[in-house]
Amino acid sequence: MTHAADPAPGNDALQSVDQTLVFGAIPSEPQGDEPVERPGAQDEATIAALPAGSALLVTLRGPGAGSRFLLDADQVLVGRSERSDIFLDDVTVSRKHAAFVRDGGGFAVRDSGSLNGTYVNRQRVDVAALRTGDEVQIGKFRMVYFPSRQQPGAPA
Repeated sequence: MTHAADPAPGNDALQSVDQTLVFGAIPSEPQGDEPVERPGAQDEATIAALPAGSALLVTLRGPGAGSRFLLDADQVLVGRSERSDIFLDDVTVSRKHAAFVRDGGGFAVRDSGSLNGTYVNRQRVDVAALRTGDEVQIGKFRMVYFPSRQQPGAPA
């Protein structure tokens, strides 16, 4: 075996090194349908103050990380169109990508036939009811869903 310290005579470019490379997945993302993130102190205060029947989306990754979106209508349209209620300006987002629709006391996300799909907890969905801490991915944007803790009809 030739080592870097003693190259072969007349061949400085070719060297052999005894090295083993191990390739494998690095577990950097939560697995399954477990909630992805816990809110920070500032988000906790915002979530506690949400009116009954509303919800908050917090952007974790992608363009505009840290952005917050209030879901407070029966239908909230998401897309690259400037007419969207939630405007996500990136080529990975379709003009009319998805909608958040009121579903009982919370919300569901419904894909609008987008090219790149809509994902909840890394699973592609057509429609999915959302639970606290669910991660919704639309294009490069990863947002976490937090519903209001206030019960409808209860004083705020």
